Amino acid sequence: MTTSPTFSMCVYCGSRPGKLDAFGEAADAVGHWIGSHGGQLVYGGGKSGLMGTVARATREAGGRVVGVIPKALVDRELANELCDELHVVTTMHERKAMMAERSNAFIAIPGGIGTFEELYEIWTWRQLGYHDKPIGILNAHGYYDGMLQFLQQCVGQGFMDEWQMGLIKSGDNHATLLEQLVEEAGLSRQNDALREVI
Repeated sequence: MTTSPTFSMCVYCGSRPGKLDAFGEAADAVGHWIGSHGGQLVYGGGKSGLMGTVARATREAGGRVVGVIPKALVDRELANELCDELHVVTTMHERKAMMAERSNAFIAIPGGIGTFEELYEIWTWRQLGYHDKPIGILNAHGYYDGMLQFLQQCVGQGFMDEWQMGLIKSGDNHATLLEQLVEEAGLSRQNDALREVI
């Protein structure tokens, strides 16, 4: 088990498995990539659905797993006691703040309304300058095609700008996307260090 992870990746995903095997395969591949590259998973702390899959795959590949779950969801989402760290917090706000604080980058894989809410909030925080950490959307089996099309419609209708879309990366290849996010996070940390020196 990795004790000093080289990066910390926050994964937003469903507490359900979804109807297609491709979704579970994507979660497994993401977790395996994180673990096999010496990384740490930060996620919602459950052991059901894609949440459980990504956590298990990360551990099996040698990575650390940090789960953050609100007390009210401990039973409903079956808190994963096998996490290297399992933080039980009081509110959803605390959960999201701790997940953001413990992560170098963020990726959304298939999920439901909770996944969307987490993705949009961390994206909003970035556009407001609250953080400068990279964000990705894994469009597994075309799951996010409709959403990405709608977001471009928002740009076309003048409610968003292209620079806001540029704050997120999307793709259907987990390895390529994760590598891009980790690389961007590394560059961000180097720039922070340079600013401190200057």
